[in-house]
Amino acid sequence: MKKVISLSVSLTILISITLHSQDTSKPTQDFRDYEHTTESVREFYRLNHLHQTLNFVLTQKKKYYPLNKMRMTIWDAMKALDIIVDESDPDVDNAQTVHAFQTAERLRKDGHPRWLILTGLIHDLGKMLIIFGEPQWAVVGDTFPVGCRYSSTIVFHDYFLENLDTNNPRLQTQYGMYKPNCGLDNVHMSWGHDEYLYQVVKRYLPDEALYIIRYHSFYAAHKENAYGYLMDDYDRSMMKWIKLFSAYDLYSKSPEPVNVSELMPYYQELVTEFFPEELNW
Repeated sequence: MKKVISLSVSLTILISITLHSQDTSKPTQDFRDYEHTTESVREFYRLNHLHQTLNFVLTQKKKYYPLNKMRMTIWDAMKALDIIVDESDPDVDNAQTVHAFQTAERLRKDGHPRWLILTGLIHDLGKMLIIFGEPQWAVVGDTFPVGCRYSSTIVFHDYFLENLDTNNPRLQTQYGMYKPNCGLDNVHMSWGHDEYLYQVVKRYLPDEALYIIRYHSFYAAHKENAYGYLMDDYDRSMMKWIKLFSAYDLYSKSPEPVNVSELMPYYQELVTEFFPEELNW
């Protein structure tokens, strides 16, 4: 059974706190600068947009939805992140665990609920797909719907010209295989760490946390306001939480180190509050 949370703090106040508390040394307009990014990031997105077809997504869901690869703790998964550098991200060179603790600590500093702090800590754990042998283009990067026309707001949209689904007229109308306002739960998103982690933790966290985990890389929606015609009322009510979380996820990225040993007692207790000792992955 999903935990029930109390949304007693006004979301307007939370957003105000978010916008005024980011003390990063990097100007906000310099984040997600894909116009001046590296060739390696461009190549990542070329491969991502080439290979993320509807058929590929359905194949990956069949492969990973059973959650039968292994059993491990949250902390085992965190250790796995240490070997991963996200090739799609122009803003992070640190180990993924550093970003995880930075995001969580910013949320904690601003007094957000414990479930949201935990979400900040674990939101990228799905990137451990890489240790199962998946290429980066099948794990990280911005996500987007497959099975319908690609929005022009998606990063490096022109690379979709190489995608096989572009040649399928049925999949290149506004709604494609979907119905208007069908809800994102009925939409196949490009495969990656968001959907995978959502499947792993969906029994244990509040709906708001799960929505953030599942769609936090869907920048075309929560940053560019695209794909509203596929969303239902539930999506629209949840999108505000994605926007709130995104400010912490994005603007907490910094070369500043974190003292993990000092933070561990708090986060060990937090993880134990929500999760069993081991989860199916």
